[in-house]
Amino acid sequence: MTGSILQKIILPAAVIISGFAAIVPLSGYISRVRPQLPEGYEDTDLNFKGSHLKGFAFGMEGLLADVYFMRSLQYIGAKLLSSKAETINIDDLRDLNPRLVYPFLDNATGLDPHFIAAYSYGAMVLPAIDKEKAIELASKGIANNPNEWRLYQHLGYIYWKLGRYDEAAETYKRGSEISGAEPFMKIMAATVKTEGGSRETSRAIYRQMLAGSVEEHVRITAERRLQELDSLDEREAIDGVLAAFKERSDRCANNLSEILPMLTTVKLPENRDFRVNRSNQIVDPSGAPYILDRETCRVRLDADLTKLPLK
Repeated sequence: MTGSILQKIILPAAVIISGFAAIVPLSGYISRVRPQLPEGYEDTDLNFKGSHLKGFAFGMEGLLADVYFMRSLQYIGAKLLSSKAETINIDDLRDLNPRLVYPFLDNATGLDPHFIAAYSYGAMVLPAIDKEKAIELASKGIANNPNEWRLYQHLGYIYWKLGRYDEAAETYKRGSEISGAEPFMKIMAATVKTEGGSRETSRAIYRQMLAGSVEEHVRITAERRLQELDSLDEREAIDGVLAAFKERSDRCANNLSEILPMLTTVKLPENRDFRVNRSNQIVDPSGAPYILDRETCRVRLDADLTKLPLK
C-alpha cells in the first residue's frame, strides 16, 4: 500500500514541484542568452491560406476566422502605437508597413466566406495600405455573397476613394438592384458619376455609412470623416475672414478671437455655427482649439490636441 502511494502520488508530485522550481532560473537564462530579433520579425509571412484549412478544422472554421480577424485589428493597432512618426496620415499608412493586414483578412474570409465584418473592415483600412488588395478583398466578398448589397456599397466606396468615379457609380448601381438595398444606393449611382469627389458627395456617403452600419469600425470611420469635412468648411471660412481682415487692416489678426465678430456673419454649409469653448477659442469638431499661423495668416489644426486627420 505504501509503495502504491509512493508511486502514484508522491513521485509525480515531486516531479511537478521540481519542474516548477526549475522554471524560474531557466526562464531567466533564456532571457539572457536569447538573440535580439531583427526589427519587423513579427511581420513574418503567413505560411498558408485560410481557405486551405476548410474541411480540416473539425467545424472550427468560424472560430479560426474570428482569430484572424482579431489579429488584423490588433496588428494595425500595434503598428500605430509603435510608430515614431509625429503625425500619421490615415489615408496613407504605407510608412507603417502593415503588410499583413490583407493576409489576415484574406485568411479570415477564406475560412468564413460570409464574414461580412471582415470585408467591411478591409474596405475601411486597406485603401490606405494597398489599393488593389482593397478592391480584391471587396470583390471577393461580392463573389461569395452576391445578394449582400452592403458589399457593393463597400466596393463603391473604395472606387470612390480612389477617384475611379465611373466604376464607383456602376458598383452602386449594381448594388441598388439587389432586393432590400437602400434607396441611397441608386442616388449615389447618379451622384458619384456627376459630382465625383465633391464635399457634398463625401458627406452623403459617410452619413449613410454612419446611419446604416452596425459595425463599430465603420461608424467610427464615418463619424471622423464627417468631422473632417466640417473642419474643412470651417477652415476655409476662417481663412477667408483672415484674408479680408488683413486686406482691411494691412496686418494679420493677432489671434482668432480678434476676428470672432466677423465670423458671426459667415454662413457655414447647412447653417452650422462655429464652435467656441469657454475660453472664447474657436475649436474644431473634435473640441481642439484652432491655431492661427501668423506667418501664413491661415488657420490650422492643433497637432497635439485634435483627433482629426492632419491635412
